[in-house]
Amino acid sequence: MPDSQALLSLRQQRLLLEIEYATEREAYRRQTEAIGLQRKVKRGDAWYPIRGGVTYYNSLNQLVMEIYRTQDTDIEHNFEYGRPVCFFRMTENGQGETKINYFKQTCMVNYADGNRMVVIVGDTATATEVQHGEHIGVQLFFDETTYRLMFEALDRVMNARDNRLAYLRNLFYSRTPASAFSFSTVRLPWLNPTQEKAVNNVLRAKDVMVVHGPPGTGKTTTLVEAINETLRRESQVLVCAQSNMAVDWISEQLTDRGIHVLRIGNPTRVNDKMLSFTYERRFESHPDYPDLWAVRCAIRELRKQRPKKHNYHQAMDRLQSRATELELRIQSQLFNEAHVIASTLAGAANRLLDGQHYSTLFIDEAAQALEAACWIAIRKANRVIFAGDHCQLPPTVKSLAALKGGLAKTLMERIVENKPEVVAMLRVQYRMNEQIMRFSSDYFYGGKVESAPQIKYRGILDYDHPMTWIDTSDMDSQEEFIGESFGRINREEAALTVSTLESYFSKIGRQRILDEHIDVGIISPYRAQVQLLRRLVGQHAFFKPYRHLISINTVDGFQGQERDIIIISLVRSNKEGQIGFLRDLRRMNVAITRARMKLIIIGDSSTMGHHPFYRQLYQYVESASSSE
Repeated sequence: MPDSQALLSLRQQRLLLEIEYATEREAYRRQTEAIGLQRKVKRGDAWYPIRGGVTYYNSLNQLVMEIYRTQDTDIEHNFEYGRPVCFFRMTENGQGETKINYFKQTCMVNYADGNRMVVIVGDTATATEVQHGEHIGVQLFFDETTYRLMFEALDRVMNARDNRLAYLRNLFYSRTPASAFSFSTVRLPWLNPTQEKAVNNVLRAKDVMVVHGPPGTGKTTTLVEAINETLRRESQVLVCAQSNMAVDWISEQLTDRGIHVLRIGNPTRVNDKMLSFTYERRFESHPDYPDLWAVRCAIRELRKQRPKKHNYHQAMDRLQSRATELELRIQSQLFNEAHVIASTLAGAANRLLDGQHYSTLFIDEAAQALEAACWIAIRKANRVIFAGDHCQLPPTVKSLAALKGGLAKTLMERIVENKPEVVAMLRVQYRMNEQIMRFSSDYFYGGKVESAPQIKYRGILDYDHPMTWIDTSDMDSQEEFIGESFGRINREEAALTVSTLESYFSKIGRQRILDEHIDVGIISPYRAQVQLLRRLVGQHAFFKPYRHLISINTVDGFQGQERDIIIISLVRSNKEGQIGFLRDLRRMNVAITRARMKLIIIGDSSTMGHHPFYRQLYQYVESASSSE
């Protein structure tokens, strides 16, 4: 029988998801109508103008077209595989006003790389219009598909009766202990004790297991070992994550370990290594593919001759039957060869996985995934292994009502609360100087995370403090609001950030920076400040030799990354002590734990100090600096 608490909670999830769906759809409509084109371009949601390239049929028999961005090529964009897009044309009326006219056809990104994108266009008319038209652009379209998949997944889970999905649903929403096998311990001496314990707990889990990996504790290393050991007992596993980037990362690590990965969907980072394990690339590399291509060409040629061909239907049926036979043969062989099937959570609904079922599902970065998205993949598995850190970035929820209602509470968090016995926390970190790590460990992880001895005292300069807070409260720095949902900037703080990095680089010395590849991350919570900082660094001649070593991005853009030096520009500076979404402390946990050896925070302590977390952080940095 279905558990009433589970059904009640899932109905609540569905209601909150409907609120989020309506909010995001309305925001897209408002943005499309009200926000100027230049704003969309600056936000990375549009390319204008574009140039149409060649069109061709890809290996999955979809008509695709290459397009190129010809202006604003330094702006980081949000286009990636699977996202819907629409083309538009800018026209001018008689009064000199410009207007956006959208094409009727919605298209899909096949992959995007820098200033080049391949789009599945669906029909030749759209491709011809883009290739030969003037003043053409492309922008992200509202993503109905992912919401539809999440709604379907929640409905399926709520309606499940007397099957494995129903069992997992009731188990996850109760305090009933999860079942476990009683295997003997597998010794993995190259892992530390908490990592080894986590792998063994994964192997013993019959229903569910959580690998909790605080920053720098080797979560990916542990997960790769767990997958490798699981494959000694199972022929194939499903590995998913919320984002394409997270799927790319775990796929790359598994491939380096010698594990045969079949990536469903195209990677975010398009290079030969990443493409080599995608379904599409493997499909077109198959020995039978030339025969299939010839049959498809014959089908397209036959369609052109339809009015003249007297036995058209018989010939078409014969060719299509042959094409289907070859497609199924190639697909079957590719899936049979693979040890790991990797996709995003939404990608687990891909038609290629229809009818597939797996003993084990691994969900990486599970703390960033909405619960409904997790259920898309869980329906294909007997047991689920979650990996992530619920003290770092949460799922993105745009509706305040849905956020307050609990939509951002993930399935992983729910299980951590209900079943602490299935949680294995990794406790030794290999990234940060002890001082940088200590505040995060004490505040977010109950002081349980420790530094590995070899990195405990790592640093760049002798007699340097690993953490510095440059206080701008005495400066004439003031935040500026520059538009709805685009954010804030602080020009004085941006200039100070650039001069601080220049000064620190001068202390280290040019040759040492280049020889040792000392890299830097400049982080700001606000996208507008990020773009301002990119412009300032790009225009500064001093940084020309080092540009390949400097990354500037939002907190979300640095998730899962690390740098030798991290500089954080907090931006907020006002008399009221308003700090906006900096109240989401998990984001700041991500920001401060990206640094290996040096962390510099630049911000107004009088503004930030209104919040107890930032007050404690400021006091910690000040006391750590003065105690040495």
